[in-house]
Amino acid sequence: MMMPGSVSPPSMASKSSSPSRQQPSDVEQDENLIQRENQNQEEQAESQSHDWSLLSVGFNQDHGCFACGTETGFRIYNCDPFMETFRRETDGAGIAIVEMLFRCNVLALVGGGKNPRYSPNKVMIWDDFQSRCIGELSFRSEVRAVRLRRDCIVVVLEHKIYVYNFENLKVLHQIETLSNMKGICALSPASTACVLACPGQRRGEVRVELYSVKKTRFVQAHESSLACLTLSQSGALLATASTKGTLIYIFSTADGTKLQELRRGADRADIYSIAFSANAQWLACSSDKGTVHVFGIKVASDEARAEALGPGSVSRGNSTLQPVGSGGSGSSLLLAGSAFLSYAATNAGSSLSFMKGVLPKYFSSEWSFAQFRIPEDSRAMVAFGPQKHTVLIACANGSFYRCAFDPVQGGEMVQQEYESFKKPAENVNGVSV
Repeated sequence: MMMPGSVSPPSMASKSSSPSRQQPSDVEQDENLIQRENQNQEEQAESQSHDWSLLSVGFNQDHGCFACGTETGFRIYNCDPFMETFRRETDGAGIAIVEMLFRCNVLALVGGGKNPRYSPNKVMIWDDFQSRCIGELSFRSEVRAVRLRRDCIVVVLEHKIYVYNFENLKVLHQIETLSNMKGICALSPASTACVLACPGQRRGEVRVELYSVKKTRFVQAHESSLACLTLSQSGALLATASTKGTLIYIFSTADGTKLQELRRGADRADIYSIAFSANAQWLACSSDKGTVHVFGIKVASDEARAEALGPGSVSRGNSTLQPVGSGGSGSSLLLAGSAFLSYAATNAGSSLSFMKGVLPKYFSSEWSFAQFRIPEDSRAMVAFGPQKHTVLIACANGSFYRCAFDPVQGGEMVQQEYESFKKPAENVNGVSV
């Protein structure tokens, strides 16, 4: 008889009936360990390839590289040759805006995504040499865009734009705008002239600030709202598109004169990006229609202007200017609206274009000179490559294309390169931010 609370010892029968377990050999243990390690590496690679979502893609000022803001940090890619140059991981926190300053170590960062690394109301000035933030700008509303020059920082909010001195972060200028959720703003990168273009306070209006000569121009570019705008490298030319997305206009920033009318298509479209070539001879645009268009620009290139202006002009890099304040006819800015010179390319046009002013605009505007159809349905940003007559396309789905066009014949562009920049990179210097 067992006493309450006592424990019965195990019986010999139950112990002998249990099957004996054979221990795995050392070889089997090693094989299992290798198999688990390979599986973990595959899962990690798959996670790196698909789990980080792009929040933004943007080219730098000379189109030599582009930056991506992601849900886990940011990455920088070189365009020619294509390669990931570095990445910065932010412990699973998102960077929505990454604005480069050419190829220097200073970047402007704005947090975003599901788990922002920084407040979306702040612009963090990041020094990659020191791997830390060296400046901070705070606002009462969300930052929509940032533009950089070597001498100033431009921060775009929904209803206001602030211009800061880069050296001491002091406010230089404040601009009131119409509602600007897309952060539409352009800043000329050339050191010879500082030009800023942004929405005005009327629908379809562009405000142009000529800081080098302390003048402001207002251009009534469109009847409908602005969708996109850009400036040439020198700031002499302004290209605009409206929410209709059918036409792109070219203006002189010096006097606001409309110089050219380009037709992307007949159907409405959402224009994603517009870009001038470095010499302002070409213009490219992308839209939700999936075709990248290249147009020839009639306005004289900077090189052609140098010959037209004579020996008194000042040449710096890709821009040619009369000295500001010299009192000459070109002292206000580039002679963008003064004359049209001959150019090799001719955009396609209607056979009835000679009846301009009588027939609707559809028959008088110029169609694109060259085209490239993006195989995928993805938001795309365009730029011109360092090689002549090449176009770079960076897509939100992680695709990168380099295409070439014939500067005489035009037509369909030829794809020269394709890369997927969402795949895991090898031998890339990545650190935590």
